[in-house]
Amino acid sequence: MGAPKRNRKKFDKPKDIWNLARINADNALIKEYGLKNMSELWKVQSELSRIRGNVRLLLSGSAGMGNVEQALKARLVKLGIIDKDTPLEKLLELNEKMILDRRLESVVYRRGMARSMKQARQLITHGFISINGQKFTIPGYLVKAEEENKIGYYKNIEIAPVLKTETAEAAKETVEAEQAEN
Repeated sequence: MGAPKRNRKKFDKPKDIWNLARINADNALIKEYGLKNMSELWKVQSELSRIRGNVRLLLSGSAGMGNVEQALKARLVKLGIIDKDTPLEKLLELNEKMILDRRLESVVYRRGMARSMKQARQLITHGFISINGQKFTIPGYLVKAEEENKIGYYKNIEIAPVLKTETAEAAKETVEAEQAEN
């Protein structure tokens, strides 16, 4: 029947796993970007670590690495993380937010197709979002720069934006109704 697919970890756990400052910073990112769990953030951090490692190797002056530099820059330009003219030294300044902003759920939320990051994630996993007419159900998909304008709804759905004044009034009416019942 063939060999089963080899599953490999796509992330490395942080070395300081119980450091409270790191945990608070990671939790803030998880809340801001609507991530499901720490492993999604660790995948981004591992990818960023891999990119920085390649840049440090290139900056060390290893011979015959010109095509690696071009491939690395081409990939980051294709994802819309950097510009074509960005020098190699600036790639060391990349952070998690730059990669998290390119995730499909972040792009859907920023384009106003969802009210919150959590709702954007839900729309994607339930099959309501498409890129160029093709349904995507992976919220962590890194959207390429040319695909960003091709994001739309796969199924018809109407999401009316909720104004903060409407939600405050609705909450106030609910509290008043509960007080009237008691």
